[in-house]
Amino acid sequence: MKKLIYITALAAAMSGSCSIYRNYERPDTEELPVENLYSFADSIADNTSSGDSLTLGDLPWQEMFTDPRLQELINYGLENNTDMQVALLRLHQAQSQLTAARLSFLPSVGFSPEVSVSKQGSEAAAKSYTLPLSASWEIDIFGSLRNAKQGTQAAMLAQAAYSQAVRSQLIASVASGYFSLMALDEQLSISASTLDMWGEQVRTMEALMKVGEETENAVTQARASLYELEADHNDLLRQRREAENALCTLLGTTARTIDRGTLASQQMPEELNVGLPLRLLSKRPDVVQAEMTLAQAYYATNVARAAFYPRLTLSGSAGWTDAIGNAVANPGQWILQALASLTQPIFNRGELITGLRVAKDEEEIALLNYKQALLDAGQEVNDALYATQSARRSLESHKRQCQELERSVTTAEALYRTGNATYLELLTARRSLLSARLNVVSDRLAALQATVSLYQALGGN
Repeated sequence: MKKLIYITALAAAMSGSCSIYRNYERPDTEELPVENLYSFADSIADNTSSGDSLTLGDLPWQEMFTDPRLQELINYGLENNTDMQVALLRLHQAQSQLTAARLSFLPSVGFSPEVSVSKQGSEAAAKSYTLPLSASWEIDIFGSLRNAKQGTQAAMLAQAAYSQAVRSQLIASVASGYFSLMALDEQLSISASTLDMWGEQVRTMEALMKVGEETENAVTQARASLYELEADHNDLLRQRREAENALCTLLGTTARTIDRGTLASQQMPEELNVGLPLRLLSKRPDVVQAEMTLAQAYYATNVARAAFYPRLTLSGSAGWTDAIGNAVANPGQWILQALASLTQPIFNRGELITGLRVAKDEEEIALLNYKQALLDAGQEVNDALYATQSARRSLESHKRQCQELERSVTTAEALYRTGNATYLELLTARRSLLSARLNVVSDRLAALQATVSLYQALGGN
């Protein structure tokens, strides 16, 4: 036993400087694509900053989305969305596995009572019982259990980050769907008012045609335009119903009417502070998940290395044995046993070497995925930032276009009534105004949705 202890102590001292005892450390920022992850070269980003102050992604979602109806929908979705519930259950599983990994450092204890009956010839049957209590304890000299526990902890943190990513995606999707519904409401309102005006115009032209002051061709064109507008209006109704149903499914409820406000009442932060790219390493849930997957692969490599070293297991048993019914006359006997075993792999080194190579490759794959997650995060931030600024500028242009087209329609109507303009000119002016008004609504929606995407891309929850 003393030799065994000396051998294991010497082996432990020799492996003290081995990498199997080192904790995971994040790769240097020089190895990661962090520098210049955000692009501000375009002059469009004039209200954007990248200081190390509070960023858009640091805002709680309650401060980002201030509409009380939207807040109620988000809360409902967080409680009832099936993907969110599954993610939380997966996180609970990972936490249970981590608890099991921590308990692996403790001895395992078993109790296995036995009763035996033996009989030879005409002799009376001999009955005896044994009440043994056994214990086994693996001494983690070479870090196998430690690395397995650290790897399980990294897996739990990766699952926690995934749950946060699902939460972030859910909040953004609910907000985007809510904004889409309000945009369709506004488009339908514009379409309905245009239909009323066009229907009145057709009725007026039909009356004028009866007294010979309007041509049949002009009336026919007016009716055809009216029918086209009715078809477009019907299509908008379909889109709104589908958007409402999709939002209900996302919330985890059956189809119902969604209580909502107006698109013009929605407020979003004007200043877009995206912070430093380095913040994405700890803010973006998918980036954190990728890093924890890398940490898990790192510890799996350490476990593969530790498999080359011997395993020391201490085991023992104690119990009580006696013949049944003789406990008073014969007090029985104690059973005591102790054993220490040292297991060193010899003939399976080829398998161990292969396992180590595979683990190293998995670690390299996890590192590449981590780098790619950063690149994807940077692209999403850049795309959302550009889309936000582009939608805001398009909105201003289309507003000015509406003002000009309103004057154009007024002029065309006056000229048409005096016979100095054709109906086709009036029709063109009205169609252009309708298109511009719908574009204003689309731009408002695009600006809101791009801001939501930017908030999510910066790690907002």
